[in-house]
Amino acid sequence: MEKTLGFSNFLTQIDHVGMCVLVLLLSLSVASWYLIVTKSISNLIASRRANAFLKHFWDIDTVPQLENVIKGMPGNHAFVQLAKTALGVTSDSQKHGLEKMAAAGGANELLTRSLRNNLDQEAARIENGLTIIASAGSAAPYIGLFGTVWGIYHALIQIGLSGQGTLDKVAGPVGEALIMTALGLAVAIPAVLAFNAFTRRNRLWMAQLDNFAHDLYTIMTVGGKISGESSQKTSLKAATATSQPVPAVGLAHTKASVVNGEGQ
Repeated sequence: MEKTLGFSNFLTQIDHVGMCVLVLLLSLSVASWYLIVTKSISNLIASRRANAFLKHFWDIDTVPQLENVIKGMPGNHAFVQLAKTALGVTSDSQKHGLEKMAAAGGANELLTRSLRNNLDQEAARIENGLTIIASAGSAAPYIGLFGTVWGIYHALIQIGLSGQGTLDKVAGPVGEALIMTALGLAVAIPAVLAFNAFTRRNRLWMAQLDNFAHDLYTIMTVGGKISGESSQKTSLKAATATSQPVPAVGLAHTKASVVNGEGQ
């Protein structure tokens, strides 16, 4: 009966080293694709929630109204968490008086550190899983290359044992080498493309969060005072647009460190 030289024949001839290489490549592929799918879905959901929140946020007129709206919102994305942090810090500063603010370096400094801490936590959260994707993209070609070298080694052994380099003697080992090369590339290419896409998305996401943190800082430090001193309604957007330049609050440093870190 004529023998077939398909993938099933490759699996029957592969040795323990080749099987380990195959299992490792398949494991990297499964892990990277799982992260690609789950992170893509979570990023899409987070972006939609953030867009809906921001559209509603800028329609709110006063800080007290903002507090009432934010209290009933679930903290299921970074923008609403930043807003809750800013409102909570401002409320705590007003309740506990000047002693706590003086110990913390002032109400503005306390607010700055709290917002920066939220930004750092979000940067760490969105980086979760990228190490595995990057490892799959960078290591898979070399793992496949190792399998290729091992397959060629088997082909040379077959030639040495038989004394002749006929096709039927080397087809199996050479086929093993080519399959390992193809598997390594099949694992690496999607992982590299996904890593680049996620890195760009995270950079843009952190830039938007940093800008929103600056707006929150202005609203809490300037907009709240305007609303309290004036009997008329003052919109939050108007407060941020007409406020004086905000002193250096440290958030720009966060943006530079976190965003540049994402791009590496």
